[in-house]
Amino acid sequence: MIEMQTEKGGISVSSAVFTNIVGIAASNCFGVKGMAVRSMTDGLVHLLRKEAMGKGVLVNFHGDNTISIDLHIIVDHGVNLPAVAKSIVSEVSYVVEKTTETKVRTVNVFIDSMIVGA
Repeated sequence: MIEMQTEKGGISVSSAVFTNIVGIAASNCFGVKGMAVRSMTDGLVHLLRKEAMGKGVLVNFHGDNTISIDLHIIVDHGVNLPAVAKSIVSEVSYVVEKTTETKVRTVNVFIDSMIVGA
C-alpha cells in the first residue's frame, strides 16, 4: 500500500488499485491478448477474463514509495515480442505514474503464452 499526505489529509492506495490499473494499461497495448495466470492444479497457463486481470499482476512496494511491477501476459501469434514488451513497459509506467503519482521503479514483462488465430 502506498500512503501520501496532502494538506487536507492522508491518501492510501491499495495494491488492488495498482493491479487493476496495470492490467487495463497492459491489455490496451497492441499484440496483448490478455493477462495470464498459471493454474496450480494442472500447471497450464490460462487467459484471464477482464474482471480478473489483476491476478496476472504482482506489485511490490518499496520503502521510498516506489513500486515494482511483474506482469504475466498472453500475446497474439506473430507479434514482435521485444516491441510488445517495450510498449507495455512504457504504457504501464506512464499510466500508473499519471493516475497515482507513484514512481514506478521497474516493470518486468513475462510472456507466458502465445495465441494463434482467434
